[in-house]
Amino acid sequence: MNNEEKAKELRKETLKMLYKCQSGHPGGSLSSIEMLMALYYNVMNIDPQNPQKEDRDRFVLSKGHACPALYAILADLGYFPREDLATLRQINSHLQGHPDCNKTPGIDMNTGSLGQGISLAVGLALAAKHKKAKYKVYTIVGDGECQEGLVWEAAMSAAHYKLDNLTVMLDYNKLQIDGSNSQVMNLGNITEKFRAFGFECFEVDGHNINQIIEALKNPVKDKPKFICCDTVKGKGISFMENQVGWHGKPMNEEQFDKAMKELEA
Repeated sequence: MNNEEKAKELRKETLKMLYKCQSGHPGGSLSSIEMLMALYYNVMNIDPQNPQKEDRDRFVLSKGHACPALYAILADLGYFPREDLATLRQINSHLQGHPDCNKTPGIDMNTGSLGQGISLAVGLALAAKHKKAKYKVYTIVGDGECQEGLVWEAAMSAAHYKLDNLTVMLDYNKLQIDGSNSQVMNLGNITEKFRAFGFECFEVDGHNINQIIEALKNPVKDKPKFICCDTVKGKGISFMENQVGWHGKPMNEEQFDKAMKELEA
């Protein structure tokens, strides 16, 4: 299965979960699929048979509401049975609406409150430096999330401590729950902001896996890395793409059937 086919399969699994529970966040889950694929299938040192192995790379989904896409990949890799995906957001399910490392195999850190995930990732990277451990830390942040002051405190710390074992990836779909970034709180040139904070910066097509992998593997010394991934909210579904209303809205039966047909075409 090539990357495009695998991305479609993961989008189908993501939408099936969200349709069944009639809750959750389709737009930002769909925009982050290729970013997660690049990490989990091509870059990160992980072992689904040993989720807690000490030298594994760590991943923090700072935009925790996009966890359905992450769950689809973890199930595909064998961290837990694929059938568990049908229990998303149900009481007593280990697949909650935001990642929970105490319940879900393959999750390294609890997230949900925006801005905190990148801060936790900085802490993990700093811990690795103190232990002289070789593992790397990756985090995906949302663009609306970058309006949080906590993000910039974390960025300042990452540069100050020269955390070249940390990579921050931005899901730059340019929409958030209340509208476009420019309407709610304009981010300006987000890449230049991270560069000014001391990051080595890259810009890629967030739906081109090869471009993402190349940026992830580009060596950086004494600086944290920032990758701005230019994405489309609701990617892959015609009526969801670039539509702010699909940030956190459930599909009805007609919409779900249409989405499945588009992904199967």
